Amino acid sequence: MKPRDERITQYISKSADFAQPILRELREIVHDFCPDVEEAMKWSMPFFTYRGKILCNMASFKNHCSFGFWLQSEMHDPHGIFKRDKEGGMGSLGKIASSADLPKTEHLGAYILEAMTLIEQGTIPRELNPKIKKPVGEIPAELIVLLESEPKAKAVFESFPPSHQREYINWITEAKREETKQRRLQQTLENLLEGKSKDWKYMR
Repeated sequence: MKPRDERITQYISKSADFAQPILRELREIVHDFCPDVEEAMKWSMPFFTYRGKILCNMASFKNHCSFGFWLQSEMHDPHGIFKRDKEGGMGSLGKIASSADLPKTEHLGAYILEAMTLIEQGTIPRELNPKIKKPVGEIPAELIVLLESEPKAKAVFESFPPSHQREYINWITEAKREETKQRRLQQTLENLLEGKSKDWKYMR
C-alpha cells in the first residue's frame, strides 16, 4: 500500500460536509482495487496515478462532487455509469451529490481494473492522440487570464475534451462587443466552477 498524500487528506477535510464522505469513499475504493496507486495534487485537485500515468481524479464543488477516469474515451461502459455527456459536468460519473449517487463498489472497481490494464498497455486518451486530435484553437488572452486567476476553473477547462474547450473559445471570440465578451467570460467562469460544459443545459 502506497502512502497517502496529506494534501488530499486536507482537501477532503476542507470540502463541504456533504462532500467529505463521498471523497473518502472514492479514495478508499481506488486504493482497494489498485494497491499500487499513488496520490498527487494536480490543478488543485486530488489525482491518482498508476505506473506514473494518471488513473483517475476526483473533485468537490459547491453542490456536487466529480470522479473521472483519464482513459474514459478508451474504456467500456457495461454498467452505464458514465454520465458526463448526459449531465455536462466534468468527470465520468456526472454530478455526485451523495454516496447514493455512486455506482456499486464492485462495478466501479471493475472499471478501475480496466483503466489499470489500459495504462499497462500504454494506451493514451483518444483526444490526446496526435493522429486523430483536432486542434483546440488559440485561446483568447482574456480567457487565459481568467483561468490563471481561478485554478479550479482552469482544472475543469483542461479536463474537458478539445470539443468542449472549442465551444467556449469560439463563443468568446465570436463576441462583437466588449460588454458581450465580458459577459460571456463571466458566464464561462461560473460554468467551469460548477464543472459544466458550455451547452450543458442541452445534454440530456
